Amino acid sequence: MATLLHLDSSLFPADGSASRAVTAAFRKAWEEQHPDGTVIYRDLAATPLPHLEAPGYTAAFSAPDALTPEQRTAFARRLELVEELEKADAVVIGAPMYNFTIASTLKAWLDHVIFMGRTTGEESSLKGIPAIIVTSRGGSYAPGTPRAGFDYVQNYLGAVLGTMFGMEVDFIVPELTAAPRNPAMADLIPQYEASRDKALQDAADKAKALAARHAA
Repeated sequence: MATLLHLDSSLFPADGSASRAVTAAFRKAWEEQHPDGTVIYRDLAATPLPHLEAPGYTAAFSAPDALTPEQRTAFARRLELVEELEKADAVVIGAPMYNFTIASTLKAWLDHVIFMGRTTGEESSLKGIPAIIVTSRGGSYAPGTPRAGFDYVQNYLGAVLGTMFGMEVDFIVPELTAAPRNPAMADLIPQYEASRDKALQDAADKAKALAARHAA
């Protein structure tokens, strides 16, 4: 039975979030292909995780019988998140750009699941798991644009999920999402609409392709 891990980190609800609309499209297509499958969902904005603190960090490098009660509690949370990720056959993450990078809530989740010697390195327990990242942004940071060098979402997530974890990372990028509400960007609304429509179609297509690969 196939398992999808679905994470959202947009500050806005579904009817006001470009990234949530695209992750929902991916999930819908995935569930259509896997009607008996399982979806593990975390809304990191609505229910944020605590930041990783010293007890949770040091517990990963300590002998189990030497852990303090505080370390055990923090470490149990980390293990729950890691095991959710490890059991997934695919992962879809809504990662809109805020101030050139990811939301702090998504960073907190990553800090918990970056587990040296388990989820990282050559023997990573996550190696080969496909991860679809939906990184929406108000403007355009595509190559050749004035702000191309300010995109710290794809670079960072590619490094962590791809290089550290060994996951198969693929990005869907709905951009110019500020155009409908910013009069100065009114001329860009057609480009925004095209980007939105392509992102929704890409989400459905990628979900179906991954589902077919899993079934093969």
